[in-house]
Amino acid sequence: MHNIRKIEDDIIRVGVSDRKLTMFEAVYPISSGVSYNSYVILDEKTALIDTVEKHCGKEFFENVKAALNGRHLDYLIIQHMEPDHAALIPDILEKYPNIQILCSQKACDMISQFFDIDGHCNFNAIKENDTISLGKHELRFIGAPMVHWPEVMVTYDITSKTLFSADAFGSFGAINGNISDNEVEIGEEYINEVRRYYTNIVGKYGTQVQALLKKAANLEIKRICPLHGLILEKNIPLFIEKYDKWSKYEPEENGVVIAYSSVYGGTENACEALATKLAERSVKNIKMFDTSMTHFSYVLAEMFK
Repeated sequence: MHNIRKIEDDIIRVGVSDRKLTMFEAVYPISSGVSYNSYVILDEKTALIDTVEKHCGKEFFENVKAALNGRHLDYLIIQHMEPDHAALIPDILEKYPNIQILCSQKACDMISQFFDIDGHCNFNAIKENDTISLGKHELRFIGAPMVHWPEVMVTYDITSKTLFSADAFGSFGAINGNISDNEVEIGEEYINEVRRYYTNIVGKYGTQVQALLKKAANLEIKRICPLHGLILEKNIPLFIEKYDKWSKYEPEENGVVIAYSSVYGGTENACEALATKLAERSVKNIKMFDTSMTHFSYVLAEMFK
């Protein structure tokens, strides 16, 4: 059974969610799972934007087939070569042998390293601000190197004013029916997971995120479609503001994080004393973490906050 949702009549989310996975990339705890987003654009030509994790392939291909509704797939746009988005490239080529691949030159180089793919495949290296027409939809490709891999590009659909943002603006957490922030209330819980995702996945690439934000500032953006998490429409200004702060390493709040580990309790006592002294000096927002009990990804997110 397929599970697809229309974003517009001719833009369809064909991604999947994984609620069985407990550690994203075998590192980050994900109590609410994770989504792998992928998108189909239907026009005179059809395009698929990224694939999904290998073990989700059965559901993914059912979704793609349902979205295409008997049509051939003309283009695969590869924005990011990390396996949770690129693992099914060989399977796509097998199912749609005449498809054209659009990706950055760096991604072209990486494909031959990742996969044993026949040389006859039609790969097209995309340069900064190259455009392609699908018919009504005109797509512009924008380089986003090191957000957070060197080959990354994002795709701007000029027609629908949609930014397909690769891993930028993503979040941990599965999609639970609602695919957009227009359909749910964005609360502190979701913002916390967006922050934890950003700080741990993208956090050290602040300069590169700033470069992408400057490019995005010149675009009229109606929605952002990331590769993980909810599609953003209503809260775009909020998350652009957050990304701007995080990538400049500016705090959202005044406060102090104290993270420690303590074998026999001496270091813990010292940290308790430090917290007391801070409180006596009118510091109101103090967070303490025993790193043997709290995963580092949560601690790092609090440090950025």
